[in-house]
Amino acid sequence: MNIVIGVLLLIVLPYIGLYKLFEKAGRPGWEGLVPIYNIYVMLKLSGRPMWWLALMLLPGINILVLIGIIVDFVKSYGKFALLDHIGAVAFSFIFLPKWGFDKDTKYLGLSASPEFREKYKKALKKTPTREWADAIIFAVIAATMIRTLFIEAYVIPSASMESSLLIGDYLFVSKVNYGARLPMTPVAFPFAHHTMPLINTKAYWDGIELPYYRLPGLSDIKKGDVVVFNYPMDADSPLYRPVDKRENFIKRCQGTPGDTLSIVNAQVFINGKTETTPVNGEMTYRVKYDGTPLNPQLTSDLHLEDINSDKTNEFTTNTTASSAKTLKGYSNIKSVTPEITPAGSPDVNYSVFPAKFPNYKITPNFPNFVWNPDNFGPIVVPKKGWTVKLDSLTFPVYGRAIEIYEGNKVEVVGKDIMINGKKADSYTFKLNYYFMMGDNRHNSEDSRFWGFVPEDHIVGKALFIWMSIDDQASFLSKIRWSRLFNIIR
Repeated sequence: MNIVIGVLLLIVLPYIGLYKLFEKAGRPGWEGLVPIYNIYVMLKLSGRPMWWLALMLLPGINILVLIGIIVDFVKSYGKFALLDHIGAVAFSFIFLPKWGFDKDTKYLGLSASPEFREKYKKALKKTPTREWADAIIFAVIAATMIRTLFIEAYVIPSASMESSLLIGDYLFVSKVNYGARLPMTPVAFPFAHHTMPLINTKAYWDGIELPYYRLPGLSDIKKGDVVVFNYPMDADSPLYRPVDKRENFIKRCQGTPGDTLSIVNAQVFINGKTETTPVNGEMTYRVKYDGTPLNPQLTSDLHLEDINSDKTNEFTTNTTASSAKTLKGYSNIKSVTPEITPAGSPDVNYSVFPAKFPNYKITPNFPNFVWNPDNFGPIVVPKKGWTVKLDSLTFPVYGRAIEIYEGNKVEVVGKDIMINGKKADSYTFKLNYYFMMGDNRHNSEDSRFWGFVPEDHIVGKALFIWMSIDDQASFLSKIRWSRLFNIIR
């Protein structure tokens, strides 16, 4: 229903307006109904050069050019006020039909011509306030285009990617690498993600939700890429939001569409081959020592996090393999060993996605796997066009994707799986999916817990750190200078 409303508002009504406005300029009304050609006619009616059409081929630039074409076009009908221009661009489905049927609105000539500017010089003259307003609006539009189509800033809020990325790292994330995803909720407040600051209300209107579409990118997502994506579990949470307004997560891609992934004793295997472990990734180690307390400076230098003294002269900590090796060399340290959950021993808070979430209605009809974050799978990451046989082993793994992300009605009747009212023994996927994991392997809720990330949730590729702030440090040491402009690998 939302798509029907969106098509009516965003396409049908503006075209009706163009039809009537073209007739007022002595052009056949049907020209306003032909995409691309109607832009050509708008250029002719406003007196702008035809080479502007070439700029319409450039993503991002084409939006700014189209705004300029629309503004010049409505000027040709005597619409000189700022509110007229905002209405023509942002609310064309209201203003273009309104002017098209308005008897007092007439075509005045080529708005870009010197003769027109001289004739309507007084009406076209801008006050200082208008100059500032135009500059601010242009800056907002340009910044929004850059943020949507090219690059956007993010900050690391949690420890799931340590020590590759630290809490307080500010990143630039490229939308170009994988292709920019066009907004699915086009009516939104600039620079706000899903919630307005201070007043905590929605920063978007979900009355119009457009289908998923992604512009061509420079490359596909590769294993090892650090990727920003929308949190998939928001899809069926009580606080439902459209895909592009869900929380942003950042993880490392471990499995791409069609890969067979397994984890054996904390080592990731892809298609039977070991996958490179992130150099700065962390995991939990058990440390035994002789009772001599650790130097606090050593704890800081080695980035020993989440220290838990659960036994006499023993503690566990999250840190990197290199820090664990260094720690092992100190005289008061007896041993440093990885804490790995054995195969066949599920974590007390873990079974297999999405059985962890009791509100997911179909999984409890099937048995859970005895998997854990260190011994997991094997599973096949779904690929567009791949057909999976549905049974008691595969359905708990793929059922959520089939229902929630692929948009099917899924029910379990006895031992039968029903998809859209029909019994199904197999399913062919319509989207590509990815398996994401945090580098801090024992302090990350990721695809091991909530499953695959659909392609329409992908936001972009993390490129480099442009600022890093340590909230725990003193005032003069808050900026981590050594991390500035580090490339993310």
